[in-house]
Amino acid sequence: MEYAFKAASSASGLTGVAVRGADTAVVVTQKKVPDRLMCPSSVSHIFNITPEIGCLCTGMIADAKAQVQRARHEAAEFAFDYGYPMPVHVLANRIADLAQVNTQSASMRPLATDLILIGVDSERGPQCFKVDCAGHYLPFFGTATGSKEQEALNVLEKKVDEMKTYNYDQTVRCAIMCLGSVLGSDFRGNEIEVATVQGKEGRFTKLTEDQIEVHLNAIADDADA
Repeated sequence: MEYAFKAASSASGLTGVAVRGADTAVVVTQKKVPDRLMCPSSVSHIFNITPEIGCLCTGMIADAKAQVQRARHEAAEFAFDYGYPMPVHVLANRIADLAQVNTQSASMRPLATDLILIGVDSERGPQCFKVDCAGHYLPFFGTATGSKEQEALNVLEKKVDEMKTYNYDQTVRCAIMCLGSVLGSDFRGNEIEVATVQGKEGRFTKLTEDQIEVHLNAIADDADA
């Protein structure tokens, strides 16, 4: 398990941040294209599970894709059996149970990936859950994962009381500023990935480069003011 936790936090070399506002949940992570010959749109660590639920994965990307595929299967099976979309907290619980099973036998390897799930529950509002490779999961107002997880958590802890009142724009910009502060650099729109779930009937949406640039410019204007 120690090797799995180490790989989950450092294998990808990326840092991801999630923030939960009054009516919005947001995930932000770096985007690094390892080869100039690769199509940039094929490189992503943010995935949709259902139209209403998305996730951010760090760690070994092959393990992450396998776990995402299983999460999609579980969500589809739940919707077929019960006739309504799988709530995000139920999905987090199920993924954590499956991850825990991998720790019980020497013939099975724990998946070296951490998942942050976001969604909007019709009764509970915006939700953010983190599932680790040992099968441990908890809800968060804000969390981080990856190589600079602790530094990001320190930044988020200072804003935890304000987060609960943030609107859509404030939530997105809080997550981007947190990531920028721990990495110590300014971003361009093609260097980060941002995805959101907003409103009671919220749909999981990945922001385009142009939409990200709008938020980056607003952050820069606020810093200059």
